[in-house]
Amino acid sequence: MAVEIEKVEIGGQEISLETGRLAKQADGSVLMRCGDTVVLCTAVGAREPRPGGDFFPLTVDVEERMYAAGKIPGGFIKRESRPSERATLTARMTDRPIRPLWPKGFRNEVQVVSTVISTDQINAFDILSINGASAALMLSGLPFDGPIGAVRIGMIDEDFIINPTIQEIEESSLDLVVAGSKDAISMVEAGANEVDEDALLEALQIAHEEIVNICAAQEALASRAGKPKWDVAAAEVDEDLVGKVEKAVGAGLEDATQEQGKLERRDKLV
Repeated sequence: MAVEIEKVEIGGQEISLETGRLAKQADGSVLMRCGDTVVLCTAVGAREPRPGGDFFPLTVDVEERMYAAGKIPGGFIKRESRPSERATLTARMTDRPIRPLWPKGFRNEVQVVSTVISTDQINAFDILSINGASAALMLSGLPFDGPIGAVRIGMIDEDFIINPTIQEIEESSLDLVVAGSKDAISMVEAGANEVDEDALLEALQIAHEEIVNICAAQEALASRAGKPKWDVAAAEVDEDLVGKVEKAVGAGLEDATQEQGKLERRDKLV
């Protein structure tokens, strides 16, 4: 497999997507780089569905190790155990935007793993992980209806910063992670210090403009190095059962979803 590289500039920083060098046995793999922060993202899927499975077994894992920063764990125990809080949150942010983008009834096991190879302690690895997961799936041939892209927006002295550094995040009054497709935003994770609504809406718009560029870079890479899409048969749907469920609870759920208050929605669903 030839090495293919695609580069995209996001917020004045160059992000590169490279495939064909590492993890060649995975269905899809991509090496994401921003500065000296490098994340290897891989995607592997089972050719046959899990017997008796009644859900989509998608697993997203983020492997964060101290060797990425050139460190060795101190103390008596030198081994690293459970994932850090940051790695767990990154796995969740990676999972959310990609989980809905699969064929209805798809039951094949899929594993997406992001491994932090190195970190310069300037550029955060979480945004690279989300984008890399999508890029790996685009390359894999799995029936993933992507791509999706993700960016972080910060704000210092009323100025928006796209993909701020770790140091800038500490000074920022806004920490907004946005993920979505070329057409719409699908996930927002935010923390802020009294940022008004107009500023937040502007930040979302800026984020989506950059997401479009990231998605275009993934599509360009997939067009050169992507594998043929799997031929997945449409899932069989019991229309009679669907009709019974809709008749029993459909009207109540529709009414509850129109309720703005959280407690009021809960009361209507009880």
